[in-house]
Amino acid sequence: MRLLVAGAALALALSSTAEHAKEKSNPQASQQTPYWAFAVDPPSSSEPDAKPDDATLLHAPGSSAAFTQAQISDLFGVPDWHSNEHPKMPNVVAYGRKPEVFACGYCHLPNGLGRPENASLAGLPEEYIVAQMAAFKSGARKSSEPNLLPVNYMIGVAAHANEKEVQAAAAYFSSLKPRPWIRVVEANTVPRTHIAGWMLVVNQPEAKELIGKRIIETPENLERTELRDDTSGFIAYVPMGSLKRGQSLATTGGKGKTVPCATCHGEDLRGKDNVPSIAGRSPSYIVRQLYDMQRGARGGADTQLMQGPVAKLSLDDMLEIAAYLASLQP
Repeated sequence: MRLLVAGAALALALSSTAEHAKEKSNPQASQQTPYWAFAVDPPSSSEPDAKPDDATLLHAPGSSAAFTQAQISDLFGVPDWHSNEHPKMPNVVAYGRKPEVFACGYCHLPNGLGRPENASLAGLPEEYIVAQMAAFKSGARKSSEPNLLPVNYMIGVAAHANEKEVQAAAAYFSSLKPRPWIRVVEANTVPRTHIAGWMLVVNQPEAKELIGKRIIETPENLERTELRDDTSGFIAYVPMGSLKRGQSLATTGGKGKTVPCATCHGEDLRGKDNVPSIAGRSPSYIVRQLYDMQRGARGGADTQLMQGPVAKLSLDDMLEIAAYLASLQP
C-alpha cells in the first residue's frame, strides 16, 4: 500500500492500518525479529546493485587509490582508500587468512567504524574485543535471527582465528579513535527502502512512507558505501520524540523500567574500564544487542550484568534508547 503525502487527513487516520498491512506484505514480515534491525537479504540478493567483476578501476572521492570491483568484493583484501588516515593494519585485519578467516577490516572497515550490519570496533577496550571473540567461538554469542549472515560469519571467523590473530586485531581496533559516523534525524516520513547487502537501501525512484515504529538506517551515499569507502557514513531516521524518550530511559532508568546506562558505561556513556562505549553507535546494532541479550541469544563475559537492565524493555523502548545513544558524540 502506498502511503499518501504526510499530513493528509485520510492518510493519518489510516496510518496504523496501513503500517500493519505494509509489514504483512513485506517479505521479511515472517521474521520473528524486527526486520529493520535484523536485515536479512532476500534469497536472490547479494550486494546492492552489484557491478560485474571486470578490470575497470573504480575511484573514491579524496583518494588516489583505485580498485576493481573484484578487489572491492574480495573478503581477503581490504580496499584501503585512505591508508594515511589510520595506523598500518596487521595482516589479519588487512588480508585475513584463507580460507576461513576473512579480513577483519573488510566488514569493520579500516577505520573500525563498521556498517549497520556489524559492530563498530574503533576505540573499544582491547580485552573486551578479545572476550567477544571468545564468546563467538564458544557459541555463547549468537543472533536471535538464525539467518543473519554477518553474525554467522563472525562465529566462523572466531572458530578459526588463532590467539595471535585475535590479539593483533583487538589491539589495532582498540587503538583507533571513534568519530561521528551516524547522522540521526527524527522524522514522520522516510524514504522507502529494501534490504540488500545486509542493510536497508533506499528504493529508486525514491518514494516516501510513514516511519511507524522503526529505525531506518541507510547509507548517506550508497555508491561510496558499496565501494567500502570508510569516509562515507550513514543516516538513521528515527520516530519523532524518540530521542527525548530514549534520553529519559538511558539517563534515569524510566521509573524503574531499566537502569541508567551511566551506571556501567560511564557518565558520558563512552565506556569505563573494560565496559564498552555505547555513544554514537549504530542504532540498528544497539537494538540487536538489547534484543539478543533479553532473549538469551547473546551471552559471554559480563553479559549477565545486562539481564536486569534489559528484562522489562519493550521493542519500542529499545528503539528509543538506541536512537538517543546514536545521537551522542562517540
